[in-house]
Amino acid sequence: MADKKIIAVVGATGAQGGGLVRAITSDPDGPFIARAITRDVNSDKARALAALGAEVVAGDVDDAASLRRAFDGAYGAYCVTFFWDHFSPEKELAQARAMAEAARDAGVKHVVWSTLEDTRRWVPLSDDRMPTLMGKYKVPHFDAKGEADQIFTDLGVPTTFLATSFYWDNFIGFGMGPTRGADGKLAITLPIGDAKLPGIAAEDIGRSAYGIFKKGTELIGKRVGIAGEHLSGSEMAAAFSNLLGEEVRYNAVEPSVYRGFGFPGADDLGNMFQFKRDFEQDFRAARPVEETRALNPQLMSFSDWLAANRERIAKS
Repeated sequence: MADKKIIAVVGATGAQGGGLVRAITSDPDGPFIARAITRDVNSDKARALAALGAEVVAGDVDDAASLRRAFDGAYGAYCVTFFWDHFSPEKELAQARAMAEAARDAGVKHVVWSTLEDTRRWVPLSDDRMPTLMGKYKVPHFDAKGEADQIFTDLGVPTTFLATSFYWDNFIGFGMGPTRGADGKLAITLPIGDAKLPGIAAEDIGRSAYGIFKKGTELIGKRVGIAGEHLSGSEMAAAFSNLLGEEVRYNAVEPSVYRGFGFPGADDLGNMFQFKRDFEQDFRAARPVEETRALNPQLMSFSDWLAANRERIAKS
């Protein structure tokens, strides 16, 4: 253990961070040990990570001093923010700065920063193809992460910028899965038209991050996009049909309709899906499946993910 390098993992009890901790601990002959950072070291999820062999330490992205302590002595750090906990891009930016400063001050040699595009590079605020939200964003939960990339660069933090994809897990936890309409038929509803959507199992994000760390310095300063598969709404509906043994339709709506659904974040997600539809070529090109598989040989396809989550999907 003495010659193994520590990877400090922010959000270790969440989807992305948890996947990375499990990837590290499931490779006992690998070069790293996992330091799981969480606000509550006594939670069930934290205890489960400790049982896998992770070092569990207290740390809070809203407490810079705690992050600095948590990063102390670490070779690498996985940094991620949590927009859907608070719906504040400004808070995300502050959290990203706190993590970047903590990594710099602790002398971390390799940070993997979980990021997304700043969509304002494609759709300026003056462009009325989609509404401007919160006064200065098009897709708030994308734009703040994309804007924060520069913080890591400006502070001289050795960083790999990991561009993630749509979590297939959203079909379970975010209420996007097949629902039964008034006609009794199941359908998934997305505002992407005929575009193909890069998607990934949340667990594979952590595994892919592990692959980046294992490459050493090769990917520092690079942007790495990941996806498990690129699928249209119709293709995803067909896969659900095969899983459930019942037809699942694809209900393609306009982004303007989706923005009006009224659930928290509907306007943000409506804009996000519109961005992915309207700039499909750019978004997909940034997330090559084969390069993802090279980082993560266990990469799941959508059908793999569905089979692994059959019971959860049937109950959702």
